[in-house]
Amino acid sequence: MTTSPTAPPAELRVVSLLPSATELVCAAGGEANLVGVSHECDFPPAVQGLPRLTASKVDFSPSSARIDRDVRALVEQVLGVYDLDVDRLRELAPDVVVTQDLCDVCAVSFDEVRRACEKLLPGARVVNLHPTRWGEVLDDLRAVAVALGVPERGEAEALRLRSAWEAVAARSAALGSRPRVLTIEWLDPVMVGGTWMPELVEAAGGEALVTRPGEHAPTLTREELAALDPAPEAVLVKPCGFELERSFAERELLAGLFEGLDWPAVASASIWVADGNAYFNRPGPRLVDSLEILAACLHPDEFADLAEKHAGAFVRL
Repeated sequence: MTTSPTAPPAELRVVSLLPSATELVCAAGGEANLVGVSHECDFPPAVQGLPRLTASKVDFSPSSARIDRDVRALVEQVLGVYDLDVDRLRELAPDVVVTQDLCDVCAVSFDEVRRACEKLLPGARVVNLHPTRWGEVLDDLRAVAVALGVPERGEAEALRLRSAWEAVAARSAALGSRPRVLTIEWLDPVMVGGTWMPELVEAAGGEALVTRPGEHAPTLTREELAALDPAPEAVLVKPCGFELERSFAERELLAGLFEGLDWPAVASASIWVADGNAYFNRPGPRLVDSLEILAACLHPDEFADLAEKHAGAFVRL
């Protein structure tokens, strides 16, 4: 009787070109196989010392509005937001390259990666991720595990994450209240969380406003925010790519977002700011942690244990 491997072959070389993919590779047991990552990959901490294969063309401006304008200008010119170091990619000679085509603002263009691999690494396996729902994130974990030669490990990890998600959902389902929730993933202009965020809100014990599962993030004007009907009873702000410190660098902008709005969330001070770099915006294993954080925001008394577990990852505005 043979047993399935619990770790990828030691000689397998893997490159990940976005943070969530790196976390999926590690969840599938491939941390030791990583030979290169993107410039934004920072978790698990051990990957921070690996060669970096990408770089941003946009300066990390102190202004959310400026970042948005610079990114939009590049996209309108059909230019990528990131550079790919093709020379280093060739030198590293990976067997597996994990990338995505969900969002050209989130990682290097898939077409650029595909062309580079066809030219420089004809034998490499390119794993392309495109998650818009929670279940698709788990499917991506399975796909990565298959590429690493450990499908059973991927299935086991997917089942573990689903079980943890369902445990929170079961607790929230037993609660009497389900507040109306608005999630914000960019400050200027205001973008409302889409894709998997409505599912997170539902599982955390809330009712998502504006977007439905799988939809991309819409941009709302000040007038549209003020006209929301029904108005939100709770708000979660988690700007994409921003840690808490970076979000509060624009404290005046944060406060101004809600000034004068006749929302129950404003009246009850039920507005929370969370780490949008580590959580919520990365379609990987830590979406379960994101769910726990959101549940602690929406139901602080009932989920005090999760608030303590994730202390430092979110604060009340």
